[in-house]
Amino acid sequence: MRKFDTKVQYLKYKVLREVARQAWDDTLLQNLLDIPKTIVPGKTSTMRCCVYKERAILGERVRIAMGGDKDNPNVIEVIDIACDECPAAGYEVTSSCRGCLAHRCEDVCKRGAISFDHNHVAHIDKSKCVECGQCAKVCPYSAIINRKRPCQNACKVKAISINEDNAAAIDNNKCIQCGACVYQCPFGAISDKSYILNVIDMIKKSEDNGKYKVYAMVAPSVSSQFTYAKLGQVINGLKQLGFYTVVEAALGADMVAHAESRELAEKGFLTSSCCPAFVQYIKSSFPDLLPLVSHNLSPMATLAKYIKSTDEKAKVVFIGPCTAKKAEAQLESVKPYVDCVLTFEELQALFDSRDIDITSLEEDVLDNASYFGRIFARSGGLSDAVKQGLKEQNIDFDLKTLPCDGIEACRVALLKKSKNVLDANFIEGMACVGGCIGGAGCLTHGEKNKAQVDEYGREAFEKTIGDAVALLNF
Repeated sequence: MRKFDTKVQYLKYKVLREVARQAWDDTLLQNLLDIPKTIVPGKTSTMRCCVYKERAILGERVRIAMGGDKDNPNVIEVIDIACDECPAAGYEVTSSCRGCLAHRCEDVCKRGAISFDHNHVAHIDKSKCVECGQCAKVCPYSAIINRKRPCQNACKVKAISINEDNAAAIDNNKCIQCGACVYQCPFGAISDKSYILNVIDMIKKSEDNGKYKVYAMVAPSVSSQFTYAKLGQVINGLKQLGFYTVVEAALGADMVAHAESRELAEKGFLTSSCCPAFVQYIKSSFPDLLPLVSHNLSPMATLAKYIKSTDEKAKVVFIGPCTAKKAEAQLESVKPYVDCVLTFEELQALFDSRDIDITSLEEDVLDNASYFGRIFARSGGLSDAVKQGLKEQNIDFDLKTLPCDGIEACRVALLKKSKNVLDANFIEGMACVGGCIGGAGCLTHGEKNKAQVDEYGREAFEKTIGDAVALLNF
């Protein structure tokens, strides 16, 4: 039964599961030092130089599973001692160098960083090289390559550099907390902080004194996850964990589509506000465009705000594929409504920490939203929903949407808008390729996920946005 894409995800899950198990039993603090030994026993083979280093790294993973560095506002952290297996980044000469007589690489280098040995083979002096790449461009054999680490390749906003200790370093001013580096690091040396202990604490207190009710709000991309079980069994499993009830974040998406279509018609141009990584990218890289971002809260925050307005005892936990949602929940505009965020990876760890086999459970029902709210999970879904919102409210507006699939596409659209050459009046920004179904916190990533989201949407009882929001007197 395959639950994860990679073994790195599986290792992360094992740490989360063990931390959660000890937290349920109130034995976490006394057993804290033993968790790495439990996961990597003394006689187990290890990929590191020794079992002791492996356990030291696991100790860091445990720390992040318990909330990470409280002094670091970023929800993404680098485990320095685990970040030592990648080769040095930058331009280097490969064995394809033929020792030619032309020496174009030397001629084009303005820093004098290239020299030749007795065989005329080129070498690059890293102390002089400024990574301009001109030598690679002129080499007739393509013998000079730019070796980038997987995390740097994954980070399309250039927030990752390599520090003096040869470890990855994240620039918090550039980072949009999308988690692309987390998923792509082959050694699991970059991870998102977990707030799984906060959720366990909330559930335990709700069971002990009934002071509040813990709502689980699941993202519509759940339909493409937990492929080994049925969605109704996942919903039942959440209730078995101790959640008071389960609601669809897709209902919040219906609410946003309803309001955002009106806002677009009134203002004439908008960018979406649903993806927190996209909004953060605008703040950090295109601040002049901030007034064009929709004033609506995200579906997560919109529905959480509604829930808390109707139930004063409510605590809301959002469960989805997104690491950036963890950062969004800490914003002053969202903090009063969303109490915690978990990823699907963490939910799997929660199930197994309580030995809940969801495949053995009866199916429960989750039916709060319309087709249009549910398809927010994939690229283009929000645009379709805004179009539908205009139609249902009889708003006459010449809609020209631009769904941006991934942060690189977002950059191009925002750049065009900043230069007033964009032929669109609504930018749907999704930082992850594919949309939310490509989020770093997914259990599985794949092309089939889009089809599963659309099928899930077609199963919705409410067929229009208006039908869904009418139930709320919204």
